[in-house]
Amino acid sequence: MAKKILIIDDERIMVKGLKFSLEQDGYETDAAYDGEEGLNKALNEHYDLIILDIMLPKINGLEVCRQVREQSSVPIIMLTAKGDDMDKILGLEYGADDYLAKPFNILELKARVKAIFRRLDLASPKKNDKYLKIKNLTINFENRTVLVDGRDANLTAKEFDLLEVLVNGRGKIFSREQLLETVWKYDYLGDLRTVDVHIRRLREKLEKNPSQPELIFTKWGVGYYFAQE
Repeated sequence: MAKKILIIDDERIMVKGLKFSLEQDGYETDAAYDGEEGLNKALNEHYDLIILDIMLPKINGLEVCRQVREQSSVPIIMLTAKGDDMDKILGLEYGADDYLAKPFNILELKARVKAIFRRLDLASPKKNDKYLKIKNLTINFENRTVLVDGRDANLTAKEFDLLEVLVNGRGKIFSREQLLETVWKYDYLGDLRTVDVHIRRLREKLEKNPSQPELIFTKWGVGYYFAQE
């Protein structure tokens, strides 16, 4: 079944070009031209990925991202006409999985879309390794969910990818460069703070006290590691 992508952007000519290019690659696409319409579609229909512009009429893209993330872990790629680094960090703080500044090369966008879907497809665990329980976490690799004391942690796709790498290498220290290369899997143009943002979000969702972590530790000057059982 074809993956379905929702494009939320008020630049109709650009959306038309994106739809054509993505459909040429076999994806099914849908579009919304303001934040209100996009949010309604995102919350009431099924999509495998959302491409979301920050600058939107009615409801801005960051607010759309925040509200979608409260109910769904669907991957979100944010677009913006601004190249300001703060926009990137803010976008990731709101739960976006990736970020691309306008104007962008359609081939790069499609590469990032493919990278996200490839990670999701490759994340299917071996039949005897569907579940893992560590401390108060229950990780289901099959449906990519994490329970904390029985409650869904609502991880984003990228947060789960990052957690999976750390958990599978329990006790091993990963540098931020290694995590960027392993989790993002392509020549990511962001800076290393992207990793810090996602680690902080994971701690907020998984740790009893994020400022005194018991699961995800920092080795100062080296990187991050997950507690050994």
